[in-house]
Amino acid sequence: MPCNKFGWHGKFKECGYRVTVGRKEILDVLTKTTGHLSAEEIYLKVHEKYQSIGLTTVYRTLDVLASIGLLQKFDFGDGRARYEIIDATNEKGHHHHLVCTECKRIIDYKDFIDEEVELLRKTEKALSEKYKFEIKNHLIQFYGLCSECQEHR
Repeated sequence: MPCNKFGWHGKFKECGYRVTVGRKEILDVLTKTTGHLSAEEIYLKVHEKYQSIGLTTVYRTLDVLASIGLLQKFDFGDGRARYEIIDATNEKGHHHHLVCTECKRIIDYKDFIDEEVELLRKTEKALSEKYKFEIKNHLIQFYGLCSECQEHR
């Protein structure tokens, strides 16, 4: 269960974790990217500045960050887990993903129209009532071909 303190320093300490240089560097990479990086990609970026970090440390840190609610882990079907920082300010906002099955491009989809928002609310409400389940969040990923890949067909 995610810890509730504001700020990642507070979350780390509240959950009993130390704030290390490696963890700071990993969070720095994640907060400065707009993409969905794999552990290997994060490792390569962190390793440029902090050579003593190992890939195992990156994996462990990513697991910790996900467990305390600072990070979302995704499977986009490319055989690699991808990560995205959870934006506490909600500046990025709730979004879904469009995943191109050809080039593997991932598009953040967040410009919902009213009908989409209403459909999701109704779906969540119906599922909550049907299964007596309190929904806290959802992840939606659409798979298909991006416009560039469609042009090349």
